[in-house]
Amino acid sequence: MSAEFNEALRQLERERELSGSTILDGIQKALTKAYQKSLGTDQDVNIRIEMGGGGKSPFRIFRLIEVVDAVQNPFTQITVAEAQTDHKPDAKVGDTVEEPLSERDIEKIGRIGALLGKQTLQQSVRDAERDRDFKEYFDKIGTIETGTVSRREGGNVVIALGKKEGILSIKEQVPSEAYRFNDRIKVFIVDVKQGNRGPQIIVSRTHPSLIRRLFELEVPELQESVVQIKSVAREAGQRSKIAVASKDDRVDAVGACVGHRGGRVQAVVNELFDEKIDIVRWSLDNKQFITESLSPARVSSVQLDEEAKSAFVVVPDNQLSLAIGKAGQNVRLAARLTGWRIDIRSESQVAKQAFLEAAAQLVDAPEDPEAEALLPPITFGDEADDQ
Repeated sequence: MSAEFNEALRQLERERELSGSTILDGIQKALTKAYQKSLGTDQDVNIRIEMGGGGKSPFRIFRLIEVVDAVQNPFTQITVAEAQTDHKPDAKVGDTVEEPLSERDIEKIGRIGALLGKQTLQQSVRDAERDRDFKEYFDKIGTIETGTVSRREGGNVVIALGKKEGILSIKEQVPSEAYRFNDRIKVFIVDVKQGNRGPQIIVSRTHPSLIRRLFELEVPELQESVVQIKSVAREAGQRSKIAVASKDDRVDAVGACVGHRGGRVQAVVNELFDEKIDIVRWSLDNKQFITESLSPARVSSVQLDEEAKSAFVVVPDNQLSLAIGKAGQNVRLAARLTGWRIDIRSESQVAKQAFLEAAAQLVDAPEDPEAEALLPPITFGDEADDQ
């Protein structure tokens, strides 16, 4: 009987991919319910299973009883005197003693368990599977998985992830991506919630960290922590910026991420369906970092207001549109990447503003005959031609 039971247990382990201890825990819950039923009570009872019972049963069952001063529940409690007489001489209040159930009791439990326990065992196994799957994917939060587009449910896209499914909600979808049936895509696991039918896996295609993980797949220097991605700014489906730094002066962080002939960055771009990616060099020097963040535009100068954490950036006239970007995208991403508020002006705009401010100071200056004598005459319109 024990050999047959052990084989059945191993088969269940293989089929459900659960540990033997997890299944035995389910069996214990099932037998506990059956024991309650055999006693005709719904009060809590505690039992312990010990494998290798011999005889007709593959295990022995012990009733766990608490030692108390005064018994209130005869199914779970015993007096000190009874415990000392029947179980252990030194028993005291608060101890737990075990009382083995007879073969007859076990057979009775077994008959009831055949009806009640089977259902309980099945539920216990399902609960264990659900807990196992939840933990498996909960530990994967912040990573990427490759999945297949399975179907649409309302506005959501269901992604098959092996035996489980991820939910790609509307807000986590890139508008320019089609998500056709059977398309293979990589998704970022944002969150995992416990559901009635198993874990609810929330995935994303818009999350900035998706780019971080994709580069980690392509760049060995990132895997080895020689190169680090310090920050990411992304407008999914359109353009992203990443700031990278190297711990080794001999390794160029930007070059490592770009790869030979752009192969590494192109692999990420292909996965993101041609989303543009700027890779810039991170720096502890905020002026330098802000200058790099506005790439591919060239920067003339940067002035910082540390208290307001804002930067005033001047660029050549022919770089203004490039620095700002279409609909302000380049400067917006640069601000997110650096964490600084960025105000951009062209050189001619700054020069004009400086001229206007200087002129305003002259107009507002107090009268000083000696100073006025030093100023050249100012003429207006045709009057100047008549002199």
